[in-house]
Order: sequence, then structure tokens, then C-alpha cells
Amino acid sequence: MGRLEVIAGPMFAGKTEELVRRVHRAQVARRGVLVVGHELDTRSGPGRVASHSGLEVPSRSVGEAGQILALVADGTELVAVDEAQFFGPDLVDVATALADAGLVVVVAGLSVTFDGRAFQPVADLVAVAESVTKLTAVCAVCGRDAAFHVRLEAVPTGDDDALAPTSGHVGGAESYEARCRRHRHG
Repeated sequence: MGRLEVIAGPMFAGKTEELVRRVHRAQVARRGVLVVGHELDTRSGPGRVASHSGLEVPSRSVGEAGQILALVADGTELVAVDEAQFFGPDLVDVATALADAGLVVVVAGLSVTFDGRAFQPVADLVAVAESVTKLTAVCAVCGRDAAFHVRLEAVPTGDDDALAPTSGHVGGAESYEARCRRHRHG
């Protein structure tokens, strides 16, 4: 029976690490697995999804959610999608269609933007998922649980919509910090 599982949280919360853990468990169980990342995310190099802590798994990269469907081969039982926020609203229909077809779909992505707003399509995926794992990071200021992350410096995006998932800025610790509610504004 298919299902949709969402792993959400701010940057540095361990979302990709949890995704990779679930993929490894499925591989140990000899299940057919497809791991997909977005072509904008080149931080780990080609052909792999990797966590900040160094865990990694081979993957395929695509630029649009609809391209995921063509990658699903016979025998695939689990589809894992990393960096869901880059895929846009079409990912909701793709993930739902795969789950409806009997596959387990595990999607990891940012729950909030750098300025604390809901990040789509993750918020919509949460609404239709059977299971949601909400992770927190560690606040870089005080060490409390951090449900947010902030951009450390202005990053030129080339457009007026700095919240756009395709704004082209993919960064890590050099550009962002995890923050608790108390410290997210400074």
C-alpha cells in the first residue's frame, strides 16, 4: 500500500540525514529504491544526495517534479525526494500519484523560508501525507531547539522575489544559521 511521508524542518535539522537513513533501511530490506535530488543542488556533486554530516546515497537529478515519474522503474517500491522546496507545486501531484500507485514516497524539505514563512510545496505535502516528521536544528545563538533559519548576508538572486525556490541560491553554513524563535530576528 502506498503512502506519503514528509520530513520537514529548517536548515541544519538533519532532514537529508533522516531521508538517507530511511533509504538505507529500505536497501537493507532489499526494496527497490529511487533517490531524486534537484539539479539546482550541486553541493554534494553529481549523482548523490548527501547530508551536512557526510551521509550520502546515490541519486538522480532532475529539474522539474514531472521528470521524477519517468525515472520510476519496475520494481521500485520507495521514491525518496530531497530538497522538495526546489521542485515547486507540481511535486504535490507527483508525490500523490506515486503514493496512489502503491509506492512509498519520502520527501524531505524546508518547512520555512529564511524569513520564517511556510515554504511551498512542503506545507502542501504535509497536508496530504500519512506521516510527518518535523525536525528542529540547534540555535546558533543560544543552543535551544531551532525551528527557523536566517540568511546571514544579502544574496543577489537576479530577481525581485528572494523567496522563489528557483532563485538560484543554494547555500549552507556560509550563508545561513539555524535560530530559535527568540533569536530569529537578530
